[in-house]
Amino acid sequence: MTWTGAGALFTLVLTYAGVAVGRIPGLRLDRAGIALLGGAAMIAIGAISIEDAYKAINLDTITLLLGMMIVVAHLKVSGAFRALGGFAIEHAHAPFMLLVMVTLLTGVLSAFLVNDAICLVMAPIVVHVTRVINRNPVPYLIATCTASNCGSVATITGNPQNMVIGALSGISYPAFTLALAPVALFGLLCVIVIVRVVYRAEFSRPAELSPEVYRGRMLPGQVLKATIVCVLLALAFFAGVPVAKAALIAGAFLLVTRAIKPRRIYREIDGPLLFMFAGLFVVVAGAERTLLTPDMIAWAKNIGLDDVWRLSGFTAVLSNIMSNVPAVLALRPFIPGLENPERAWLVVAMSSTLAGNFTLLGSVANLIVAEQAKAAGKELSFSAFFKVGLPLTLVTLLAGTALLAWS
Repeated sequence: MTWTGAGALFTLVLTYAGVAVGRIPGLRLDRAGIALLGGAAMIAIGAISIEDAYKAINLDTITLLLGMMIVVAHLKVSGAFRALGGFAIEHAHAPFMLLVMVTLLTGVLSAFLVNDAICLVMAPIVVHVTRVINRNPVPYLIATCTASNCGSVATITGNPQNMVIGALSGISYPAFTLALAPVALFGLLCVIVIVRVVYRAEFSRPAELSPEVYRGRMLPGQVLKATIVCVLLALAFFAGVPVAKAALIAGAFLLVTRAIKPRRIYREIDGPLLFMFAGLFVVVAGAERTLLTPDMIAWAKNIGLDDVWRLSGFTAVLSNIMSNVPAVLALRPFIPGLENPERAWLVVAMSSTLAGNFTLLGSVANLIVAEQAKAAGKELSFSAFFKVGLPLTLVTLLAGTALLAWS
């Protein structure tokens, strides 16, 4: 191995370890900073030129993510999410119906909008409602994050890793949804059943609920505008308009307003996530150029990644070790060489997302809900989550893998 190859391997391992842990001891670098540092290191050691680094960054993914962030920000700032959440939850007059409403609302919204953003909106609503009606918030919070993960399986725009897969694979939005929407629906049903069984004490006490949701200030004109744009955006996705193009146009159009100051929208945009994506694209490209050999491609075939069950299990384990987006990018060089690349990408999308329900640390959505709950004085513990996450992950992964294996 050349010095450049050794440096690229060292950079790849250190970057992925840092992203998995979330920091580098003794430094204040976060995941975005670690990814950018890794990308810069690849350029510095000559693993990739600056010109090729620019080309390595998948702008379709960055553009789609940015456009969807703006759309979601507008829905949040205008009060649309609070209005919808309030309407649904106020019609839940029993603990079990509250669980069903929270699960379905979170799951459906996460299917079309970025799931992390949906958790940011739903978690405070759930905490507020359970406090008002004097119920245990934990089962409903767990339902929020797990339903967010399950629902986001359904579409390319459901979560960041699906956006990466959509851009890299070329799978159309309708084809992706047709293949994975049944998995998402089954996952939501499993969330309801498993949370109901694990926390049966919460639901065994019958109670007539009359929850009142604090909706805050709502801008009716902006809510209507955002709703229309979202409907048109969904139609554009299913009509075959390139998703990045449609999302960018929709987001830009929503910025044209006299009611909402632009900086309120900009505050909701997750810039560090965009930086992390850019850095990881460069790191992976540098590693590909210096480390990827015919022997490594053959290794992927030898360990059986052509087999749907093995690929699903491998992806799930990898996603829990290094997080789902880095896991997807790590698998990118090997998928095109498999026997059925399109099905392989669908397996990776399904498995990397559902694996996020395994532990509280398994996905950003879970951590968002936990942090939102903590800020409101409610704790969502690792063990409480794991009692639901373990059976939920196993059941949904088995069902999803079986469906894709037989399709």
